[in-house]
Amino acid sequence: MSNIKLRDKKIIIGAIDTKHRLFIKDILSEEFENLTLIPDINLLSEIITRNEHQLAICVHDNNKFNIIKLLQNIQTNNIKTQFLVLGNPGTIEEATNVMKLGARDFIPYPWQKEVILTSVKNILTDTKRHIVDLKNDNNSIKVKYLEKQYDIVTVSPVMQQLLKKAKSVAKSKASVLIQGESGTGKELLARYIHKESDRACGPFVAVNCAALPETLLESELFGHEKGAFSGAISRRLGKFELANHGTILLDEITEMQPSLQAKLLRVLQESEIDRLGGQTPIPIDVRVIATTNRDIKQVVSEGNFREDLYFRLNVIPLRIPPLRARVEDIEVLAKYFCSYFCKQYSRNLDFAPGVVETLKTWAWPGNVRELRNVIERGVLLAQGSHITLKDLTDDEQGYIPMGTPVISDQIMTLDEMEKFMIKKALGQTNGNRTHAAKLLGISVRTLRNKLAEFRRQGIVL
Repeated sequence: MSNIKLRDKKIIIGAIDTKHRLFIKDILSEEFENLTLIPDINLLSEIITRNEHQLAICVHDNNKFNIIKLLQNIQTNNIKTQFLVLGNPGTIEEATNVMKLGARDFIPYPWQKEVILTSVKNILTDTKRHIVDLKNDNNSIKVKYLEKQYDIVTVSPVMQQLLKKAKSVAKSKASVLIQGESGTGKELLARYIHKESDRACGPFVAVNCAALPETLLESELFGHEKGAFSGAISRRLGKFELANHGTILLDEITEMQPSLQAKLLRVLQESEIDRLGGQTPIPIDVRVIATTNRDIKQVVSEGNFREDLYFRLNVIPLRIPPLRARVEDIEVLAKYFCSYFCKQYSRNLDFAPGVVETLKTWAWPGNVRELRNVIERGVLLAQGSHITLKDLTDDEQGYIPMGTPVISDQIMTLDEMEKFMIKKALGQTNGNRTHAAKLLGISVRTLRNKLAEFRRQGIVL
């Protein structure tokens, strides 16, 4: 299966309603060719047993298209097809049940194109469990690539100690605050904690607090009742309810508005939420993990984040070191990403002599995410059997990875480096803040805040 290109993966779309099948087909048809539409649950069950499809995307219907019963019935049949289940609208119980029965993801209604596409790609590009030996000049490094794309690959003693600490607290319900620069792998660590906890069979729900405006974020977190506001045509469950008996990740928590911070504090204190337009509180059992790439103590001191909420979230503090502080991981990660993308793009490549040693000298302000993107680019552009520095840097096109020490004879402070990289990203994107933020691995809101801070200092980039 791993040798099949992503576009050629075989996908079943199963739903009782024709408009639902066509809706999903329209979303996938631009990027996937082998789509089979199934209107009957019995026919779906029969086709699934053939193990010819990599993914089944199904709309659950309790009466006529019950995916929970289907998953229960195929438990002992060695079915290799993976499942993405769409709720209509979707309840906490349904989400919990399908995840426990082996479905890879559950998306409640209303369904969004980007959410479905991201989930499909995540499922289809997932890696399997295997052991690989990575050779270097001094010794043999044995790296265990664990199952799924959410595992952390490292040989760094600092990271090993961090993972040990994370695992030791995973089974508690204590809130965790993960700090670290953009691209260090904060969400990966959050998923690791969830997987090592006694909630591993429950849902893991991630929310980017910087991606939505305040009005939408409140509804996204806590849900709403029908008629709660203009456009609320039906009840919608919030992320906290969907994460019940599992874990919720509040990514970029420092970007949350003060009014929402107060409501979140109450949720943490009382273990209950209020839907917008609701009449009574709803009890929940959710483990909260929050992340930030900012100095949260400074944000608190500036009056932009509640101190009492900070204390509530910071029960278990974890800080991920930047990639430049664990240089020993660069070779391991570079070879891991090379292997991963070679499988994804059906290529057989290795690094040319000296390339990995050069990678170790780069600053990598975008951290692991930046390294991953650069290696993917190298795998795609390599002309022969080896990835060269030209494949990674492409000087002829004017592209230099953000980590390249372009000022090799001058030491820059982190503050200077930050300004330099933001200016470079804005230059490469012709001032487009959305594209610049994506290049830097930060949210648009974070970039806007940085630029506003520079303007206050009299600096215009």
